[in-house]
Amino acid sequence: MRAASAPPCLIKPLILVCFSSSSSSRTVSLNPSTKLQLQGFHLSRIRPHTISAMAGANANVIELSPEHVAGKWYSVPELRLRDHRFTVPLDYSLDRSTSPMISVFAREAVAVGKEEQPLPYLLFLQGGPGSECPRPTESSGWIHRACEEFRVVLMDQRGTGLSTPLTTSSMKQINSSMDLADYLKHFRADNIVNDAEFIRVKLDPEARPWTVLGQSYGGFCAVTYLSFAPQGLKQVLLTGGIPPIGNGCSADSVYKACFETVIHQNEKYYKRFPQDIEIVQEIVKHLAESEGGGVRLPSGSILTPRFLQLLGLSGLGFSAGFERLHYMLERVWDPVIVPGAPKQISYYFLKAVENWLDFDTNPLYALMHEIIYCQGASSQWSAQRIRAEHESKFDAIRAAKEGQPILFTGEMVFPWIFDEIHALRPFKEAAHLLAEQKDWPPLYNIVQLNNNKVPVAAAVYYEDMYVNFKLAMETASQIAGIRLWITNEYMHSGLRDAGDKVLDHLIGMLNRKKPLF
Repeated sequence: MRAASAPPCLIKPLILVCFSSSSSSRTVSLNPSTKLQLQGFHLSRIRPHTISAMAGANANVIELSPEHVAGKWYSVPELRLRDHRFTVPLDYSLDRSTSPMISVFAREAVAVGKEEQPLPYLLFLQGGPGSECPRPTESSGWIHRACEEFRVVLMDQRGTGLSTPLTTSSMKQINSSMDLADYLKHFRADNIVNDAEFIRVKLDPEARPWTVLGQSYGGFCAVTYLSFAPQGLKQVLLTGGIPPIGNGCSADSVYKACFETVIHQNEKYYKRFPQDIEIVQEIVKHLAESEGGGVRLPSGSILTPRFLQLLGLSGLGFSAGFERLHYMLERVWDPVIVPGAPKQISYYFLKAVENWLDFDTNPLYALMHEIIYCQGASSQWSAQRIRAEHESKFDAIRAAKEGQPILFTGEMVFPWIFDEIHALRPFKEAAHLLAEQKDWPPLYNIVQLNNNKVPVAAAVYYEDMYVNFKLAMETASQIAGIRLWITNEYMHSGLRDAGDKVLDHLIGMLNRKKPLF
C-alpha cells in the first residue's frame, strides 16, 4: 500500500553513523527503579508527560516530552487520526548518550467521537520485513472492527514509512558497505519490539499492557515480544504470522518447505489458466535470446528469465493473485502494427512487472528477508542454496526448450537480484556481508514461550505459501495457551481480504465467544 501525503516532518529523521567495537554489546547500566532490562529489551518508566504547545510553524503539534511529539486530530471518513513521532535509540544496548538516534512514526486511529474515551490500545505490527503500516483512507476492514473497542496504533517499523526511512536514496548517505551492514543489524524484530515498548510507555503514563495484532512478519515480531517483553502485552492476535523459532538459521527449513508449496501453487495456477503455459514459455525464449540475456525494464533493471519467475512472489500466494498474474500476461506483447516490425514485449507489461515487484521502493525487504530467520548463524543465501536442490524443476530456459511449464518462485530473495535490479546494485556488498554474518542475537526464548501467560489467538492458513503450515504448527506447540483457528477459507492475505471477519473471530476466541480450537 502506498503512503499518503506526509505532513511536514516534526522531528527531522536523522541517520548518524558512529560505530565502535562495542556496538554489539547487549549490556547497559540502568537504574533498577526506572528501567527493566530483559535480554536487551528495555521497559522505560518515564516521568509524567510535560505538555507544552509549540509555537510558530509547529502550532499544530504538542511536545509531550523531548522524545515524543504529537499532532492534532484530523479526519478521514468515520475515523479520527493523530500522528506521533518518537525519538528512539538506534541501538538499545548502548547508553542513550552514545547511541545514534532515529525517529519512529506512529499514527493513532479511533472511531469518530471516541477521541477522549479511555479506550485500551491495540498496536498493529505490519508484514514485511521493510513495509510501512497501512495508510487508512476510511474506516473499513480490520481497522473498522478494531476501532469499535480499541485505540489503534499504526506504527511504521523502524526504517519504513516515516520512521527514518531506509530507501535506495537515503542509504547512499552511508558510503561504506560494512557500515551499512552494521547499521542494518539494528532493524530486526528485537529492536522493533524495543521501539514498541518505548512507544507504549510514552503513550500511556500508566504503562498498561496493550493488545498486539501481528500480520505475517508482524506476527514474527509479536512472538519476539512474547519471548522477551511479555509484561507489555495484554493479549496477542496473530494472522499468518507464526515464525519458526529454532536456533541457527531456520531459513533453510522454511525454504525446503516453501519450495514444495510453491511447486503445488504453480500446478494449481496452470490448471486454472493452461493457456499461460505457452505464453510464459514464449516470454522465456524471447528473453534468453535477447542481447545480454534479457530485456531492459523502464528503471534500468534487466528482465531475465529468472527475474520473470519472481512474479510468483505475489501471483501465487495472495487472494486474486492467480487472476492478476493471468491478466498481466494477457498484455505481454506489443501488436505488430507495421508489417515486418520485430516482436517485442510491451511497455505495459514491463512497467507492470516493476510495479508488482517493488524492490526499488522497499529495499529493506531484499536486504533483510533472510536475516529475520537467523539466530547465532548466517543465512549464506539460503534460498539460493535450497533452490539449487530443485534446479531441475526451476530451470526456466531448459523447461522452455523441453516444452515444460515454467515454474514461478515464491517468497525468496536471491543474490543475483542485486545485479539485475538497478536500484539494488549499490547495496550488493552490504547484502553479502549480512548473508555471511554469524553472531545474530536470539529472537525467541523457548523457555519463556513454554511458560507463556499472555492470551494468544492465531489464524493459521492451511494453504499459506509464505508461512508454512507445518512449521507454524511446530512453533504453536511451544507457545503455552495459544488458541488456533486453522482455516483454508483464506490465504495469507486474509486480514486484508476479510479483516473485519478475521479480527472479530480472533477477538471472539479470546473473549470465549468463539470455539477455542
